[in-house]
Amino acid sequence: MDDLAAPHNFVAPTGPHPARQAAIACMVTLAVVLGIGRFAFTPLLPLMLHGGGLDIRHGGWLASFNYAGYFAGAVTCAALRVEPARMVRTGLLLTVLLTLAMGLTSQFWIWAIVRFVAGAVSAWTFVFASQWGLRRLAELDAHGWSGVIYAGPGAGIVATGLFVSVAGGWGATAGWLGFGLAAAVLSALVWRVFVAGHVTDSAAPSPHAAPAPSAHPNAASPTGRDPHRADAFWLVLLYGVPGFGYIITATFLPVIARHALPGSAWPDLFWPMFGVALIVGALGAARLPHHWDNRTLLAGCYVLQAAGVALGIVWPTAGGFGLGSVLIGLPFTAITLFAMREARRLRGNHAAGLMGYATAAYGVGQIIGPLVAAPIAVHTGSFSLALWLAAGALLLGALGLTGVAHLPRKQRPL
Repeated sequence: MDDLAAPHNFVAPTGPHPARQAAIACMVTLAVVLGIGRFAFTPLLPLMLHGGGLDIRHGGWLASFNYAGYFAGAVTCAALRVEPARMVRTGLLLTVLLTLAMGLTSQFWIWAIVRFVAGAVSAWTFVFASQWGLRRLAELDAHGWSGVIYAGPGAGIVATGLFVSVAGGWGATAGWLGFGLAAAVLSALVWRVFVAGHVTDSAAPSPHAAPAPSAHPNAASPTGRDPHRADAFWLVLLYGVPGFGYIITATFLPVIARHALPGSAWPDLFWPMFGVALIVGALGAARLPHHWDNRTLLAGCYVLQAAGVALGIVWPTAGGFGLGSVLIGLPFTAITLFAMREARRLRGNHAAGLMGYATAAYGVGQIIGPLVAAPIAVHTGSFSLALWLAAGALLLGALGLTGVAHLPRKQRPL
């Protein structure tokens, strides 16, 4: 792992509660770059379809362009030699501009480019904000605040979903422009937290620092091999599963629900329900004992999401979609928290590269999901088959994680 790949610079937030300020700043950042920059597309998709400028197949392509950009951004994180504060600021600014751009044109090829670039920006910002925030909280021995960071996407999802529910009659164009302005305001609120600061020697933590997740995360074994190499491999591989497992529902939930419940007001509320559950799950996950095995926790999250996906098929009612949204949302950013925490356990303060590779694997799943789901929906007139595939993939991923977590380390092949 190239040491230069990991962010080294950070600025300690000022004020009486530095952990709270750092966590909230990162939360707002993720609300902007993920909750708005990526997931505003989901509640706006029905409006874009209704406006006649888009069909379901092209909607699937736009989603996949965004996820392809997310993948590209993730795999390049390890090569970026950018101060994390500068990367976060750049990501916030670009998210504002790209969101506004979606409302200023109706050309599909421009939309495709914008969604691709927005995906890359969200991946870069997510990884560097995560590394910056988790490192700062570790130095302050304030791990409990990590859940606040990952509540950010949920807050953004709730806000965008409720906005579309209330103001959806204004159309998709007004929605994109409104979200762009909201992103600008939120970015301005946290802009001063992410400023260029001094370089901190990662080998000399502050007096308040918690012990590193691993005393020598990159130390080689006597044979010259990284003792955590196999663990890192399995983390990257199996973290890609929920990318495919959740994304079909996350992309098409309002469309699926409106088809199953024509004329009902409920479909506009399922996406905000997902966001609320996401916030609760993120905050609750951070309070679980820190010594619990992250892979076992991930497996449990995968099972919950599989159940949520299946509910939308076997119980296509307001109750089924509502409970399904909650079961998918509760573990959504808990999955991210556990995976990023595992990356820090394996790589310590040099985890940005591994975080990026894991995020890239997640991105592969997200790219595949809409490309599989949209043609199946067009051919069969239903998303059921695609959703069953998603639920099955999540269960297989849970079995894989459980198996890896219970194998003796020396028997885990690479």
